[in-house]
Amino acid sequence: MRRLITLSLALLLLTLGGCALFPNRDPLNINVVGIEPLPSQGLEVRFAVKIRLQNPNETTLAYTGVSLNLEVNGRPLATGVSDQSGSIGRFSETIISVPVSISAFSVMRQTLGLSQNQSLDNLPYVLHGKLAGGLFGTMRFKDSGQLSLAGANASSW
Repeated sequence: MRRLITLSLALLLLTLGGCALFPNRDPLNINVVGIEPLPSQGLEVRFAVKIRLQNPNETTLAYTGVSLNLEVNGRPLATGVSDQSGSIGRFSETIISVPVSISAFSVMRQTLGLSQNQSLDNLPYVLHGKLAGGLFGTMRFKDSGQLSLAGANASSW
């Protein structure tokens, strides 16, 4: 019994000591900075969503992929993934571009979801994403704001 208690205490101390090895990191600041049209195929529309990643940490952060889910007006609109990799230096920023697809069905859902009095100005959006960075380096993020689609081309969003 005494051996079991000693072993349990040793494991507890090792576990707590292991947690101290992981650095305390501030979350990345991630914002949508642009949307540009891409060649489309069939019943889908494709865009490149540009996001700015700002690293407020004292260490360089490496990433090995990114995924995005874009909701507009409270409904899913676009999804995208990219296997691009790179790093964001300490206290620096970078812009990455992720291709996203919008199906014709998503467009129909969005259109049907607009009320008769609602215009294409200032539609609320929420961008959910994941920046992959290995076993303990994956970071989830969220950005929200408003899109103005009326009379604008996609590159001005």
